[in-house]
Amino acid sequence: MDLQSPRFVSEIAKWVIGVVIAVALAAMLIWAFGNRVSVDGHSMTPLLSDGDTVLIDRLGYRFHDIERFDVVSFTYGDGRTSVKRIIGLPGERVRITGGSVYINDSLLDFPYGEAVYNVPGLAEDTVTLLQDEYFVLGDNGDSSEDSRFLAVGTVTSDNIEGRVWIRIAPLSEIGFIGNE
Repeated sequence: MDLQSPRFVSEIAKWVIGVVIAVALAAMLIWAFGNRVSVDGHSMTPLLSDGDTVLIDRLGYRFHDIERFDVVSFTYGDGRTSVKRIIGLPGERVRITGGSVYINDSLLDFPYGEAVYNVPGLAEDTVTLLQDEYFVLGDNGDSSEDSRFLAVGTVTSDNIEGRVWIRIAPLSEIGFIGNE
């Protein structure tokens, strides 16, 4: 194969242009519809670790509802950003007793690890969510500042930035974040 032939150079140029266009489109989509957030703390361990960087899908919730167990980024308090899992949905009653979470008096089957919530906080007494309120918890049980505490409290849809959809750093952990 002649590396100087016009055909070879043309094929390489087409390939390079294709890659550049794909990268530019991906960057524009992320810029237009996503947001980058750094995870602060260990509240979502083992799913996410302190210092992980994730991308947020800001557009998806315009087309479908927020669902139980979605991992979301939201703002609270003085504008701080946090990443937690949706547990309680609008209109539901949430209570934590004996380390377990109950939704409408039924034990929540929590499929994401062995989360135990020994500190029920505000959910020691039943928390009834209003029409636009969500109850969020960290996967790491008692190592999470979440809806159990006044500093966070319930989260409204206006405060939810979007669903966490992909981890981009560290490079060794790049991948989609399952919300199933």
